[in-house]
Amino acid sequence: MSYEYVPPKVWTMDQENGGQWASINRPDSGARHQKELAVGKHPIQLHSLATPNGQKVTIMLEELLAKGVTAAEYDAYLINIGESEQFSSGFVDINPNSKIPALSDHSGATPVRVFESGAILVYLADKFGHFLPTDFAQRTEVLNWLFWLQGAAPYLGGFGHFYAYAPEKFEYPINRFAMEAKRQLDVLDKQLAKHAFIAGDEYTIADMAIWPWYGSLVLGHLYDAAEFLDVASYSNLVRWANTIAQRQAVKRGRIVNRTWGEEWEQLPNRHSAADIDEVLSKQPKI
Repeated sequence: MSYEYVPPKVWTMDQENGGQWASINRPDSGARHQKELAVGKHPIQLHSLATPNGQKVTIMLEELLAKGVTAAEYDAYLINIGESEQFSSGFVDINPNSKIPALSDHSGATPVRVFESGAILVYLADKFGHFLPTDFAQRTEVLNWLFWLQGAAPYLGGFGHFYAYAPEKFEYPINRFAMEAKRQLDVLDKQLAKHAFIAGDEYTIADMAIWPWYGSLVLGHLYDAAEFLDVASYSNLVRWANTIAQRQAVKRGRIVNRTWGEEWEQLPNRHSAADIDEVLSKQPKI
């Protein structure tokens, strides 16, 4: 006999249902405890975790530094979402939505807060003049794909939840989200059949936003679902994912605020280029 869920007339939270992240998920917002955020020596202060959304920003900052933009030097402090650090009063002051990443720019007379990963990428691109074209049509195309990612990634995250994290596996949600994930992969693959990079023949913030999600997926680093979704069939996307993965700034940015994986992939807090150099020096030589 199949079980059919009948929604109640008024929804209330079930403390026993929610799986791996049940302890932090609640239907209200705002600070849950008082704690100020640390402030380092650089104007750019990042508070994050190396999830796909967090990697977008650290990759962008490392790409700027690789271009010689010394003003993009930054301090990156770990926000352990499993310990509810995103609900501290200091973090909520920067991001009332309590999601990583959140950035504070202290280069002016008054600090500027920037939250939501896409907004941070645009802010940094405009501030430093790189990775977002000034030509109106080209800029619009980059923003098309940046906003595509902001809307598409929650569906990929929904797939990951039901496929990898949900306390029980059910056919309908896995099939529904797998179908949408594959449709998105097909969208990207067809775009990359015509262009070297996502928004054209130039590397931009669109690539930095999309790679941590879809590049990581096709390279086998996300949800352990590469075979299930037959990602090898999206050859243009695989080509692009491998190309981006070989960029030195990407290799550097993806390990910042990371606390899992191999020893040479973990850098919980970053305050200088030397911090990354030291961690990467532990990588086994092939």
